[in-house]
Amino acid sequence: MSELALPPARGQLLGKQALAPFTWFRVGGPAEVLFLPADIDDLGAFLAGLPNHIPLLPIGVGSNMIVRDGGVDGVVVRLAGRAFAQIEALGDNRLKAGAGALDSMVAKAAANAGIAGLEFYAGVPGTIGGALAMNAGCYGCETKDVLVQATALTRGGEQIVIPASAFGFSYRHNDLPPDLIFLDATFQGAADASEAIARRMNEITLKREASQPIREKTGGSTFKNPLNSAGEKLSAWRLVDEAGMRGVRRGGAQVSEKHANFLINAGEATAADIEGLGEEVRAAVQQKHGIALDWEIKRVGRPLP
Repeated sequence: MSELALPPARGQLLGKQALAPFTWFRVGGPAEVLFLPADIDDLGAFLAGLPNHIPLLPIGVGSNMIVRDGGVDGVVVRLAGRAFAQIEALGDNRLKAGAGALDSMVAKAAANAGIAGLEFYAGVPGTIGGALAMNAGCYGCETKDVLVQATALTRGGEQIVIPASAFGFSYRHNDLPPDLIFLDATFQGAADASEAIARRMNEITLKREASQPIREKTGGSTFKNPLNSAGEKLSAWRLVDEAGMRGVRRGGAQVSEKHANFLINAGEATAADIEGLGEEVRAAVQQKHGIALDWEIKRVGRPLP
């Protein structure tokens, strides 16, 4: 176990725990401590007793994240298990989902309940906690379009309710304090036949499978779609492709041949391989187009010396 002075917990506190198995890239160093809380009360009590100087990082299923090879200092909190993944239809075409619930399962639950509007989550990798953190979306819909409110724990363990209007959502971003840990979210949809909703979800799934390397060890879209001088959104994949970076490799990392805005672990890549290749892509696009791409994938932890 780490030498950190941590409060007691009913859940698991695991020292020097490898994080690579918890990320879609399957790379990265260990957490100084990985905390798997037993339930919300356990997490709240732990946070209330956690010294402020100890770094804290919540993660979901690691679908949009690079953990650097040197690992992560402090405590990494992973919301796993049923306590954090409950999904419930509330009536009035509203759905409540735990922060640990997979986005795809939320879409399915909404369809089964005859709630339209959440179909896009069938094409979003990750969990609801991550969707709240980055205003996740695809194919013209985003979390901000359907969110009513969310519940979160502060760094001090206080449970608060945050209305959608307080998030300050923008493209792949919210303006909330970064040390909040989301617990659940309530969404507003509209009534429709379950069969019709399921058909739209299937169309999204087929489109995603045809255009993205979802069977690879990847992290989803790597860079945000930038704006040109006229304020029009450009396709990051097209800029990468025109810069000649499709298929380019660095160590065990590669720019996907199928979708140029995806990086993949093509073999035994390190986190440094993947992040370094991403920076090569950014440099190539800057040189070709004079456009600075911003990372969409979250990069956390320390590189190796």
